[in-house]
Amino acid sequence: MSEQDERTGGVQGVLDALVAAVESARAMPMSSSVLVNRAELLDLVQQAREALPGQLTRADALLADGDEARAEARAEAEQIVAAARTEADQLVEAEAVTVAARQRSDQIIAEAEEQAAALRREADDYCDRRLADFEIDLGKVLGQVQAGRAKLAGRLGSGQL
Repeated sequence: MSEQDERTGGVQGVLDALVAAVESARAMPMSSSVLVNRAELLDLVQQAREALPGQLTRADALLADGDEARAEARAEAEQIVAAARTEADQLVEAEAVTVAARQRSDQIIAEAEEQAAALRREADDYCDRRLADFEIDLGKVLGQVQAGRAKLAGRLGSGQL
């Protein structure tokens, strides 16, 4: 503040002094007019003129700072919202990927179980065929063994050795 601003309290002080000068001025009889000291009022008006540019400059600077702070806050808010949207999109995408992966894994497990069951059936069928062939072969061998024993028994019974 300038020396004059400090002495008068700035524009507000000058306006207060003007009001005080008018309120304390001598009233004209039968009128609402008053007699004021011209030099004193002109001095107060001059002080107001001198104080106004500095205070207006400070007020403009404060408004500019406020506008700048609002713009920065708005930009920061937009960045936060954009980041939140990006994160939400990633979470939704990750959830969709997870759901798709679970569905795919369930499908793979079901297919593997079906293949395992089919392989078990094929293996059981193969074993059954092999055992049936073996049974037939054993039946033939059993028949030959029985025939050989019968022949031996016939020889043993007839004393032919």
